[in-house]
Amino acid sequence: MKRAWLSWSGGKDCAWAFHRARGEFDIAGLLVTISETVPMVPIHNTPAALIRAQAAALGLPALEIPLPQPCPNREYAARVRAALSKAAIDTLIFGDLYLADIRAFREELLAPTGIEPLFPLWGERTGLLAREMIAGGLEATVCASSDPALIGRAFDEDFLAALPPTVDPCGENGEFHTFVNCMPEFRYRVPS
Repeated sequence: MKRAWLSWSGGKDCAWAFHRARGEFDIAGLLVTISETVPMVPIHNTPAALIRAQAAALGLPALEIPLPQPCPNREYAARVRAALSKAAIDTLIFGDLYLADIRAFREELLAPTGIEPLFPLWGERTGLLAREMIAGGLEATVCASSDPALIGRAFDEDFLAALPPTVDPCGENGEFHTFVNCMPEFRYRVPS
């Protein structure tokens, strides 16, 4: 079985990528980028302490990579590659869905490392995927959004039904980000 780490933001997409890949890979840890100035995951605004609580609920180590804010792509690549050079893994798993430029960046990032990128959710229809996550036992809370009224809402069927048709059901265009409170692989629920 190939050994892998998962690129982890604390949100539903990376969590479901974990869920999908866990039977095929020995997932040995979580790779997390954290702001150097404020200990939280950039964009998601998730405190590092909550990410550590999720890692503990999964029973996995979290390798935190501190990043300046803002972080130029060249600096991001250098720091992530340096961290990966110490990891004995074959694969790095991502929760990306369909943004081709982000996938290309990740593939380019890993090319010189010999580590294979894996995208288990790639190309999924996001409405169906969102409902699969919810039906599969994933519980998440909206932690960041361009619409402040969404922050703190549960990612559930009611949330999906209330979204305007212009908003992707998985927030893939950056409309919202989530924090996973519970999923089938958690040993216990993590409050946000």
